[in-house]
Amino acid sequence: MIEATTLSAYVKEPLVFTQENYFSQDELFEQVTQKAADLDWVRDDFLERIKKRETTFPTGIQLVHYGAAIPHTDAECVHEEFVAIVTLQDPVIFQSMEDNDQEVKAQIVFVLGLNQPHAQLEMLQSLMGLLQNESLLAELLLATTPSELIEIIKQNNL
Repeated sequence: MIEATTLSAYVKEPLVFTQENYFSQDELFEQVTQKAADLDWVRDDFLERIKKRETTFPTGIQLVHYGAAIPHTDAECVHEEFVAIVTLQDPVIFQSMEDNDQEVKAQIVFVLGLNQPHAQLEMLQSLMGLLQNESLLAELLLATTPSELIEIIKQNNL
């Protein structure tokens, strides 16, 4: 039996950003990529490719009370697997994955840095489950430190 991919296995404190303010997707992607590059977790083309993929295949998800996004790119761009989590004080605009003409004001963004294609699908399924739990999302959005956010994920066996 294949073990389910758990979020807590991939969330690492250097790539958890809480209560941030970014003016654009690009600024958010640049911050996450810079930190991942400093750790040597991604290739040099990670930033360019995640931006391009988001333009071609938007990942914004409008929930009942919140907006979220799950940007990701090709597995070969990732040396060390991670899921970066960014919670935002002011939402960043993403295009909806269901309708490219619709904007989603994302308050939480999960940037997937996975290098195993099957893990990407499992992680997307896991995150969709999390996104359907609005009370848990609210808890994550209230976290003020990376360690607090990670603790919420661990307590909820994500």
